[in-house]
Amino acid sequence: MVRTELRAVIRGTGSSLPERVLSNADLEKMVDTSDEWITTRTGIRERRIAGPDEPMSLFATRAGEAALADAGVKAEDLDLVICATVTPDMPIPATACVIQDRLGARRAAAFDMAAGCSGFIYALSVADQFIGSGTFRRILIIGAELLSKYVDYQDRSTCVLFGDGAGAVVVTAGEAPFGVLATSMGADGSMAEFIYVPAGGTREPASEKTVAGRRHFIRMKGNETFKMAVRSMEEASRQVLEQAGLRTTDIGLFVPHQANRRIIDAVGSRLGLREDQVYVNIERVGNTSAASIPVALDEAARRGRLKRGDVVLFAAFGTGLTWGAAVCKWGW
Repeated sequence: MVRTELRAVIRGTGSSLPERVLSNADLEKMVDTSDEWITTRTGIRERRIAGPDEPMSLFATRAGEAALADAGVKAEDLDLVICATVTPDMPIPATACVIQDRLGARRAAAFDMAAGCSGFIYALSVADQFIGSGTFRRILIIGAELLSKYVDYQDRSTCVLFGDGAGAVVVTAGEAPFGVLATSMGADGSMAEFIYVPAGGTREPASEKTVAGRRHFIRMKGNETFKMAVRSMEEASRQVLEQAGLRTTDIGLFVPHQANRRIIDAVGSRLGLREDQVYVNIERVGNTSAASIPVALDEAARRGRLKRGDVVLFAAFGTGLTWGAAVCKWGW
């Protein structure tokens, strides 16, 4: 999808991470693994973990407040709040409504978007369409996850991967040459059980049996997922670049979903990018799913890695299976 008139322009970023750090050394004491094994296979050395009384909405609200302050936009002036997450506070209602209330965004519509690790890309694409159609002018997009609540700390193949956190961006209506240039989304439901939580929904409601069977934790087919992730992220990236009339040599910064260092390196290599063109923070935060890209983007912005006019590429892959990419011109 390409915008030619009004565009979603990223005006501010924000993020919020839990205080508690869970290192690889800590995991060595919990499960049969080692720092070397984790680092070699994932690139992760530590991740942030929320406390037992800290819901996702806490970090999402903080990230949203930071993004609003950075953008110079008041919460009461927002038209829409989108929360990309698969770890809501509750099944009902949408956590975006909780966030809307806590921010004081009284005029804003609000809804959640469940597209896994691709959630931020999906939300950005939807926001761009609302702005391009003239429906809304100021939208807060939050990617937030507390995946630690769904992790089985007896399963070394998954418990080493995931961390908690939230990232946010404020997008406002703008015009060329800045803002979102193109977006792409895809899905293949035939591979839904590559990454999934078996129980807790209407197919298998929570019961004593499902809890005893540990069916409320993330299950993943790692090898198959790795191959699909690399291929789909590369293809989606090339698609949005082509739609925007750009080449890989035009990319100023690539901010990929931080799923696995080997996936990031593989995609970057296939796109012909130098190491300094790819923003990576997985070593410190792990895989935070829908929060991954906006957290990394906020870090990159605060560290001076982005300048006005830079072409910024985002790409992600996640449960569903879903994938997507977006390209924008930084600034306004």
